[in-house]
Amino acid sequence: MAMEKATLGGGCFWCLEAVYEELKGVDSVVSGYAGGHVPNPTYEQVCGKGTGHAEVVQVTYDPAVISYGDLLDIFFTIHNPTTLNRQGNDVGPQYRSIILAHSDEQKAAAEAKIAEVNDAGLWDNPIVTEVVPLEMFYPAEDYHQGYFRQNPYRGYCMMVIAPKVAKFRKHYFEKLKKAG
Repeated sequence: MAMEKATLGGGCFWCLEAVYEELKGVDSVVSGYAGGHVPNPTYEQVCGKGTGHAEVVQVTYDPAVISYGDLLDIFFTIHNPTTLNRQGNDVGPQYRSIILAHSDEQKAAAEAKIAEVNDAGLWDNPIVTEVVPLEMFYPAEDYHQGYFRQNPYRGYCMMVIAPKVAKFRKHYFEKLKKAG
């Protein structure tokens, strides 16, 4: 089977990248921007909240090894999908929870997963994750790529990203590249 792509935003892209790059079947994870109206935005422009973009990751994966549904299950456990334009202390539309579908099938799967998670009562409040078609993905600047891997001892990495990665590893041990 050919590789497929998933584009997801759940707060800071460094957090999502750190998790998804550890999964079996994931070939690459690129931090970037999507969902906005300004071509080729910079980090500073996105942080200025005027571009409409969210911080996202684009995951290239082998669906024979890991499914889109698995990627969504992980997505809904590694960030809070019930807070509008916010993840912890990160506030603004660039931190919104968003799924940018590459196909009608992905859009339908994402909408079904949201209904499933809401029905299961996994969160105290309803999910506010947007599901929209992907129009354009812009890779972030080079210094954002592999950020946690390259900067594990920076304050934000130790205080915010490391606990998320640890929780993910505990819950999804069997899906890790280094497991088994």
